[in-house]
Parts: sequence; structure tokens; C-alpha cells
Amino acid sequence: MHWPKLLAVFLLAAMAALASAQASDSQTFLVHKKKYVMGTVFEIAAYGESQTRLSDAIDLAFAEIVRLDGVMSDYKTDSALSRLNHSSHSSPETIPRDLYRVIDEALRYSRLSGGKFDVTVGPLVNLWKAAMRSGHAPSSADEEKARDCVGYQKIQLLPPDRIQLHSPCVQIDLGGIGKGYALDRAADVLHTRGISRALLDAGGSTIVAMGAPPGESGWLVHLRDPSNKVDPHVMLSGESVSTSEQTPPSLISPERAGHIVDPDKGVPAETHFAVSAVAANGTASDALSTTLLLLGPERGKDLITRNVTGGAAMWVYPGGQTQMVSNGPQILLGSHATATTEPNSGGLR
Repeated sequence: MHWPKLLAVFLLAAMAALASAQASDSQTFLVHKKKYVMGTVFEIAAYGESQTRLSDAIDLAFAEIVRLDGVMSDYKTDSALSRLNHSSHSSPETIPRDLYRVIDEALRYSRLSGGKFDVTVGPLVNLWKAAMRSGHAPSSADEEKARDCVGYQKIQLLPPDRIQLHSPCVQIDLGGIGKGYALDRAADVLHTRGISRALLDAGGSTIVAMGAPPGESGWLVHLRDPSNKVDPHVMLSGESVSTSEQTPPSLISPERAGHIVDPDKGVPAETHFAVSAVAANGTASDALSTTLLLLGPERGKDLITRNVTGGAAMWVYPGGQTQMVSNGPQILLGSHATATTEPNSGGLR
């Protein structure tokens, strides 16, 4: 549910950090690998004293991401999530601990957002996916039927590993949180293998930083800028950043609906900005960026201020206007960025 950022940003950061490492410590190695999984390209770059140890650790981290794809995927019919979604929902079911944990986290953001981030939005997402494939908008009757199936309150978690879905048609969608969760678990794998300096990237939409490159205070990450004017960027050291943006219409199909569905309205969200969220981990930043896209700047800033310690977010508009909120981490603008203001902009910069 994110804009697929160019992977060149990641590679430039890694190359710059490698040059710094070579200048300061000839025994420090950088290993960088890619793997296509979860419908995108995951990348991991890690520093250490042994190329073999780094390579093996990264391979294990990718194996963990692949394993979790088999748990959380809504495309694979044999995944734990797919089996849950297509069960009868007539009684409590035992699910894998990872699926339990990620649903538990998703419910937290469903509650914080008052349902704007709704982990049960699956029926609406599937309805609009079918509509985009057919080229025809769904009927109002089909849309209303799908909306009746949505509602995070229909989920009841029964510790430690059981779930009860209180509707025969409810379906869970982890598209707004799953990649961040997978990155966190991959980072755990690296940590257990003695890796403390790494950058993990899920297609540019979510990035998790461990430590910092040798000789640096953090990993420099450039964020999505639809205006190409303000160059928002952040230094990460032990945090995560995620970016969300509604899919723009194509030249072939200018009326095509976007891929992020507003559960309140039952239709794809209409937004005109990209939003990046910084949080303590990938699970949080992934869920937050989708939440903040749907809430918009004013409600989103209030959510960050009240509920996210050590969080930050920035909304960037095509014209170069920005809105920002921070409880600690600073999202900076490029040195050539020019502050602009619109009438009644409510804090646009």
C-alpha cells in the first residue's frame, strides 16, 4: 500500500557509507543483497568484520521474510492468513504466533485511528481490485455488501494464539503493516547473528535501520517528494521510516481508482500528497504511514502528538507545500527547498 520508491536511493546511501568505512576502517566489509518477495524487492545492506558471516546472516534474514510471506500473504491460497480468511469463522481458531502478533498490532492502529486504518478492509480491497481488473466500478449494492463485512471490532483475539472472527464474511488484510513486520523480524535475525549495523528496505516503502554506517551518526534516507522541490530526508539509527501515497492514474486509464481504500467511505481514498512516518520499528511506521494518509494532516498530526512517542511525519504536496509533526525525530528539507504557504492551509509550509 505504498509508493514504490526508486531503489537507487538505497544504493547511493550504501555506497556513501562504504566509502566512509573504507576510509576509516579497512577491515570493515559491506555486503548488500536483494530478493524479490511479497510482491516487491527487499534489500539488505550490512556492515561487519566478516563477509561470510554477513552474507550468511542476510540469507537467513531473507529466509525469515519468505517464511512470513507464507504466513501473511493474501495472494497465496495456502498461507495461514488465506486459510483464516476462507474458514467458516464459526468458532475460535488457532493461528501461528506471528499472525497473532501482527493482527494484534494492526488492531492497535485500527483503534488509534478510529477505524481509518482497518485491518478488516479486505472485502473492500478485493472488490475494488476486481473492479480495476474489469474496468467497471462496482455497483452500489456490491459496495454496501462489502462494507457490511468490514469492522475491526469483529475481531476477538484470545491469548496466546487463537482468534474469533465475529462475521462470516470478515476478511483480514495486512497490506498496510505486513512488510514492516517482516522487516522487524528480519532485523531480529541479523541481531541474533551478531549484526548491529544494517539497513533493510522493503521496496522503498518501509526502511528499517540498525545502528549506523561506520563513521556516521545514522543512515541518510531521502523520502518521497512528489514535487521534486523540497527533498525531505531523515537520519535513521535504530528507527524506521515508511512512505504511503495513493496510486496515481495512468496515461492509459486516467480515471483508474487508487489502491488504498477508505473503509469509512467504501471507495479508494482521494489524496493529493505523499506521507512519510518515522517510528521506533517497521511495524509501527508501516501502519502509521497508511493511517496518516487516510486521516490527513490535521487529524494525523494530532494522532502523532498524542499517541506516538518518538514519532514524526511529513506530508508533501505536488506543489512543494509540506506539513510536519514530530515528537523527537527530525525530518529535514533540502538546502534548496523554499517554504511556501497557501491560504487557509492550516500550517502548510
